[in-house]
Amino acid sequence: MRSTRAGKIILPLTLAGALMLTACSNSSGGTAAGGSSSSGLGGAGNATYKIAFQGPLSGDNQQLGINEVNGVQVAIEQANKSGNLGFKLALLKADDQGSPEQAPTAAASVLQDTAVLGVVGPSFSGATKAVGPKYGDAGLTMISPSATNPTLSEQGFKTFHRIVPSDNVEGSQAADLFAKKGYKKVVVIDDLSDYGKGVADTLQAGLEKHGVKVQRIGVDAKTTDYGATATTVAAAGAQAVFYGGYDAQAAIFAKALQTAGFKGDKYTGNGGKSSVFTDGAGAAGDGWYFTCGCSDATVAPSAKEFNAAYTTAFNTPPSTYSPEAYDAANALIEAIKTAAKAGTPTRQSVNDAVNALDYKGITTTVKFDKTGEVDQSAQTVNLYTQKAGKIVLMGNIKDQG
Repeated sequence: MRSTRAGKIILPLTLAGALMLTACSNSSGGTAAGGSSSSGLGGAGNATYKIAFQGPLSGDNQQLGINEVNGVQVAIEQANKSGNLGFKLALLKADDQGSPEQAPTAAASVLQDTAVLGVVGPSFSGATKAVGPKYGDAGLTMISPSATNPTLSEQGFKTFHRIVPSDNVEGSQAADLFAKKGYKKVVVIDDLSDYGKGVADTLQAGLEKHGVKVQRIGVDAKTTDYGATATTVAAAGAQAVFYGGYDAQAAIFAKALQTAGFKGDKYTGNGGKSSVFTDGAGAAGDGWYFTCGCSDATVAPSAKEFNAAYTTAFNTPPSTYSPEAYDAANALIEAIKTAAKAGTPTRQSVNDAVNALDYKGITTTVKFDKTGEVDQSAQTVNLYTQKAGKIVLMGNIKDQG
């Protein structure tokens, strides 16, 4: 779920200027709801409102957060340059390292800043589950570009939204593909995380519905030696293996599978799709498949302008979930604009506007049902594969076989 680590965190001067706007807005409360200390008028041109990003910006999973926050930054920069907002926007970054344990601290830094009117994130399912009630109770809307655990929309979080398909969709469509390919036995592994176990559970259920035999293995995400697991997979007599977990661990597992001599097809989900996997696995990663409810902004015609802007700003192409984060930010900006038309925008009025969105983005149409799921007609799961050290799009998973 990340791209190359090197050179991504340094922002160009044009974008750094937008970040400086955060110093202009109020973080101590006491002003009009959601507004900056520079103005009490909701639509006044010198008012500054903030969009927060919560996700991993340090630690082992930081690349996903970098991919996403860069997409958010492009959206904010473009909106400010458009000159038609009637206010200014700034970005607040909240680093939760993708961890449920760190997420509440990150959310607290967001909630205490009264200029924040919405959150893009959290990125990870476990972190989202940990802070969903806090954001809900505060009336602060959140739009996740990548948290896919199916149960998130079933928790009753009052302000939860996501613009990607859940693992119920990704896992069930992967099961359909496996059955179409004629697999008789599949080893399904998960890393015991909310994400990994969620997608593995759905895949297993779908496979068993198709009459495919499943051997299930759980391996803690902190594991660094997958030798024994790979040996078990190689001896299982399975035609395919699926790893539900994240990229760095998937890369270690890929090397172990190669050493163990496994000859079947190898898959992982959206958590494994990144150059962290590619770099870590090396040649052992070639031939792997990746299921992901995400688009490839480097080839999608609808993302041409975003791809150019992102590449110019960060000297690298957008990667996994960068365009989804861009769409989430732009959808939130549209909601803030709608709320501002009625006066001073508040967290509640912005959340109400998010609930009523019908916004055409570059990856999907952002329109939510009452549980916060994006409209089913707009949900697409793609299949990717790694060839010669590069992950490439194959297309809609429903069209593969």
